[in-house]
Amino acid sequence: MSLKLASKLSKTAVISRKFTLGPQLPTKLLHAKPGSVPKYVSADEALSVVHSNTDIYVQNHAGAPNVLLEALCHRVDAAGLDNIRMSHLILSGHCPQFDSKYHGKIRNNSLFICGGNRKNVNSGAADYTPIFLWETPALYTSGQLNVDVALLTVSPPDERGYCTLGVDVDCSLAAASSAKKIIALVNSTMPRTRGDSTVHSSHFDFMVETDRPIAFRQGNEEMSAVEQRIGKIIAQNLVDNGATLQLGIGAIPDSTLAAMTEHKDLGVHTEMFSDGVVDLMDRGVINNRTKAFMPGKTVSSFAFGTQEFYKKIDNNPEFHFAPCDFTNHIDIVRQNSKMTSINSAIEIDLTGQIVSDSIGRNFFSGFGGQVDFMAASPHGFDGHGKAIIALPSRTNKGHTKIVPFLTQGSGVVTTRAHARYIVTEHGIANLWGKSIRQRAYELIQIAHPDDREALEKAAFERFKVLPSP
Repeated sequence: MSLKLASKLSKTAVISRKFTLGPQLPTKLLHAKPGSVPKYVSADEALSVVHSNTDIYVQNHAGAPNVLLEALCHRVDAAGLDNIRMSHLILSGHCPQFDSKYHGKIRNNSLFICGGNRKNVNSGAADYTPIFLWETPALYTSGQLNVDVALLTVSPPDERGYCTLGVDVDCSLAAASSAKKIIALVNSTMPRTRGDSTVHSSHFDFMVETDRPIAFRQGNEEMSAVEQRIGKIIAQNLVDNGATLQLGIGAIPDSTLAAMTEHKDLGVHTEMFSDGVVDLMDRGVINNRTKAFMPGKTVSSFAFGTQEFYKKIDNNPEFHFAPCDFTNHIDIVRQNSKMTSINSAIEIDLTGQIVSDSIGRNFFSGFGGQVDFMAASPHGFDGHGKAIIALPSRTNKGHTKIVPFLTQGSGVVTTRAHARYIVTEHGIANLWGKSIRQRAYELIQIAHPDDREALEKAAFERFKVLPSP
């Protein structure tokens, strides 16, 4: 890719990290602001800067500044504010602005829908912006989304005034760098992270202190027999020793990691990770030793896990946190050796179209980084990358997830041209280079046995030819 083209794609300049091309890291908040001393105030005093018609960015995941969100709602109630516009990815913890009493006063724009805002999005009370995760920082640096006030959670400042964004960098660094005002919740439980997460407290207009624990997982999700089977199939057949992994959070990633205890020299370059990665690091299975790109580092944009998980990340040089336009940039991902991406889906049709953000007409989640890694991983520099989509063959209600036609209203996240390895508890379908007839055959072989005959009949009716290898 040319420097000119890369610049257009990322909306930022292009720099060199060793032999890499990628987006320029925002440095506005990295250096101390001369003559600026932040004020420590109460949450209510800090949020007094918010008025009607204000655009607010909220840090994501475990970085959600819940104390500030509560104070914002108090401010809206007390001052009778309206037309507050908020943008964010997933928010964890107590988020009172999602309550119906704030409909018409606070409008949330989810770049990835979380459980607390899902009902609002589907009822028209909130917005959803479909976007590739790697492009989210450019929404703010380009001015496409205005930020009057950024609400952040940071680790406590060191003796020189430096804080970190902790376990959530993603698009938060870009949004904060673009904000007119920054309010930082200084949380003693937020891990101090290494990498590109550092910000200097002199850029904060207000600082609010809290000891309330950041949002955390109670533990790994309980894995069903089907999910455990899927994890074993992936680990035993598609993950090589020395592979660099991208995977997320949930039962299937957890089951896949749990089945990798005998692997050797694995690495991680991902948008997010959780306890399963740290467990394999403790075992020495993940050591990042043979990674071609940023060896020795688990590279990620954000993390979400148990309280013990956060303790292991705290001030740990083995972890490198970076903005998602770096972690998910195609030119960065491609430089990893044996890059292996593992993502999940809600539904897939017999041509290989993959649904991941909606259930029928209802929006459920978002694009996230699925397409970022599905597009990049197979094109790794060494020719050994893999892109995997994993899903149970049936829903909890017994309906097939491999379908002749996508459910009405569903949207395609990953196209049929991106589809490579599809895994269910019944095996692996490799769709790359396969015709529609062959794809249908491959997918029917990994459907639930009780659904295969009906799928074959439906395939013939749709394609006018019997599925065959």
